[in-house]
Amino acid sequence: MNSENPHPVTVVGIGADGWEGLSEASRDALRAADVILGGARQLALVPPKECSATLEAWPSPLRRAVVPRMAALAGRRVAVLASGDPMFYGIGRTLGDELGYERLRVLPHPSSMSYACARLGWPSQDTDVVSVVGRPLERVAARLHDGRRLLVLSSDAQTPARLARLLRERGFGPSTMWVLEQLGGDRERLLRGTADRWDAEPGDRLNLVAVHCARAEGALRLGAVPGLPDEAYESDGQLTKRHVRAATLTALAPAPGERLWDVGGGSGSIAIEWLRTHPSCTAHTVERDATRCERIVRNAQRLGVPELHVLTGRAPEALDQLPTPDAVFVGGGVTTPGLLETCWRALPPGGRLVANAVTLESEAVLARWYTRHGGELIRLAVGHARPVGGFTGWRQAMPVTQWAAVRGDDDRPERQPARPASPGTGPDVGHGPDVGHGLVGEGEVRGRAGPLAGYGETYEHDATAAEEMEDRP
Repeated sequence: MNSENPHPVTVVGIGADGWEGLSEASRDALRAADVILGGARQLALVPPKECSATLEAWPSPLRRAVVPRMAALAGRRVAVLASGDPMFYGIGRTLGDELGYERLRVLPHPSSMSYACARLGWPSQDTDVVSVVGRPLERVAARLHDGRRLLVLSSDAQTPARLARLLRERGFGPSTMWVLEQLGGDRERLLRGTADRWDAEPGDRLNLVAVHCARAEGALRLGAVPGLPDEAYESDGQLTKRHVRAATLTALAPAPGERLWDVGGGSGSIAIEWLRTHPSCTAHTVERDATRCERIVRNAQRLGVPELHVLTGRAPEALDQLPTPDAVFVGGGVTTPGLLETCWRALPPGGRLVANAVTLESEAVLARWYTRHGGELIRLAVGHARPVGGFTGWRQAMPVTQWAAVRGDDDRPERQPARPASPGTGPDVGHGPDVGHGLVGEGEVRGRAGPLAGYGETYEHDATAAEEMEDRP
């Protein structure tokens, strides 16, 4: 505790069963409080005869209000009501991020996941969870795999019908859906059906949806590792092909929570598959062509990563707007003056730079960088079996030269913009994340709104361009 307020902030989880469902410790904490903060629905569950505390609803946006409100309540005993388990997609994370976790005393209630798995007989450890509270529904698409069990934390009463439509559009119409409403309360209800025949009217806004994924016959199969089929992408030909893409993501080596710059987005495949490796990864792709930027947004939404930031701008100039990356991919235009230098300087120690090339001129640039900084310089050659008359032969694609290097501790970046604070999550937050979804900069947002804006144009991957740009391999 700090000297200004010796009392911890007590975070009390409460369910649809209200006061009656609370433990004695939770009731005592609420009785002892001077002020109880929460959402209107949660505050309505507190009987006035049990608590003398002042009941106060959170303002919106919540995150910005946490620190000033707690400062105003210094010296008073404060309790915060949360839905279910405060640390499971709940306000506990927001409070911990803003106040410090050492200031919190958390008294959890069973989470909605615990209730749902108990009702359905699903082992919790084998069940995936996706929250669409304050987040795009499209992010569910990245978790759809035949036979998997999925819990979707709904944003409102319309979520089940919207989710059923998304499942049909993504080739998972045969999936079984359960809508579980008011879990643990007197008005608990369960609805069941399949996505391709879902016609239930919107019910209670306090719900979650359980999905047993079943892929429709003939639907494109998308794996959990990089190297999605080329057919998964809408493209004008500017697409890093499947086998080279898988090798490129291997060299980039994404880890949870890391950020990628994809310089020259093409169809967005590298950034999209970086994001699909873990939900906490972030990515920014820079592409000059506005039409391609719109295509990247559509690809990202369809493949379940609508949080991809898409910036219309000129590289390397537009890169100054971006937060520090953990890895950078340059898929074309390595001969552009200053591009590789800018990308290399932006990396922190341990950051990775991967660049692909298909022309002799760009190969020569990568060879010089390999001589200067080491790393790994390889050539990727892919051949496909094709009919040759009545026989079968190999048809070779253009070979791709790839340079990959890790920046050392003795070569520090010139700038280190601060990373944004982790956004709050879950039903208690009452607002979306602090990042944009499917954002395209250049004074206008295409897709979902967000904070990033860009300027200028970036070189496109066109082997016939005057600047000696190259096609994405």
